[in-house]
Amino acid sequence: MGAPFHLMELPTRILIGDGVLKKLGSFVEESGVRPKVVVAAGINVQRKVRTAVSRAFTGSAAWVDVDAADLANVARVIKASKNSSAVVGVGGGKSVDVAKLAAFKRGLPFFSVPTSASHDGIASPFASIKGLDRPYSFMAKPPLGILADVRVIASAPRSLFASGCGDLVSKITAVKDWQLAHEVMGEYYGSYAANLALMSASVVIEGSARFKTFTKEYVRDLVEALISAGVAAGIAGSSRPCSGAEHLFSHYLDVIAPGAGMHGEKCGIGTIMMAKLHGLEWRGVRRALRDSGAPTAASQIGVPRRRVVEALVKASSIRPDRYTILSKVRLDSAAAEELAESTQVI
Repeated sequence: MGAPFHLMELPTRILIGDGVLKKLGSFVEESGVRPKVVVAAGINVQRKVRTAVSRAFTGSAAWVDVDAADLANVARVIKASKNSSAVVGVGGGKSVDVAKLAAFKRGLPFFSVPTSASHDGIASPFASIKGLDRPYSFMAKPPLGILADVRVIASAPRSLFASGCGDLVSKITAVKDWQLAHEVMGEYYGSYAANLALMSASVVIEGSARFKTFTKEYVRDLVEALISAGVAAGIAGSSRPCSGAEHLFSHYLDVIAPGAGMHGEKCGIGTIMMAKLHGLEWRGVRRALRDSGAPTAASQIGVPRRRVVEALVKASSIRPDRYTILSKVRLDSAAAEELAESTQVI
């Protein structure tokens, strides 16, 4: 059973290395795109890289300030890209997602230039935008090219890397949910995409202690793992290998506890609990997150225990069509509270 076919869309070119930001203009041109671009980036990111990026494009870059991942910012980028040949997202999650959706709506090539390693959206075909009719990521297109300057990314706040570690670890339970949906609902399951996602998670599970030394080599490993996770979603033709009940938990918290914690942090905390429901070694997940500097308790990101319980009980309502472990166990408030307490999330 399962889907008779699905479409794979993947990044065409990826350049990663120390000091490669200066090559951005030639990278875009070598991808077959005229380097007349609109660049979406937040103010803080622009302070760090605007000069280097503008030089790379020899003045042919129009800049749009992005202050939120919402439809208003997407509309501004679309308007600015009227005479452009491509859209470039420079920064963390919000700028990349805004640029990705704007490029998709305009039918333009999209280039991803991450300045932090906080989540796998830098390579995936999905964009997470607020103000839509659903509080979760939806299909757009993957970047035509990804340029990741390890020197720039290594200078980002450590909390952003910890969030990226949480997003990577979440692939463990996402894949288990995908397998469960295949067994129970007959949903398509692709073992290659699943294994690629799990391999990305292993970078954190097996190497979290390296976070303490935090070398450029480890930063590069994290970035490559996040890119690989995004590619896994492209191969699967859905977010299944990267997003399960732990992501639904995170998205529900976005609704009832807005502004509390980063996406990857909430996914990581959710993974601890979903791992226990799946019968996995949740203590190992918790240990890896702790060693990576990621939060393992709701109090660390300012989420009250009652909100954790509510999110566990109601997270499946975010996306009823996505079968996960929460669809199977159907936690009530008492069971949800016991789960969160037993895993030391509350």
